[in-house]
Amino acid sequence: MVLGFSIALIVCSLLLMLLVLMHKGKGGGLSDMFGGGMQSSVGGSSVAERNLDRITVVVGLAWFACIVVLGLVMKLDG
Repeated sequence: MVLGFSIALIVCSLLLMLLVLMHKGKGGGLSDMFGGGMQSSVGGSSVAERNLDRITVVVGLAWFACIVVLGLVMKLDG
């Protein structure tokens, strides 16, 4: 059980790093490499940017849940 949550934590961590790097910051960031550098004429966030935000929040919550569950399992086993 600990091994499964450890693997899930590693996968969530790597995915979270990738998603955060894909966000468009003040300077553009890595999102420019994948075509995210185009400015919207509306002035708001594009649909892709909003979806990226939502996915990042979900993966962040999964990452947090993995840490809490892994800590509880390790405390109860030891």
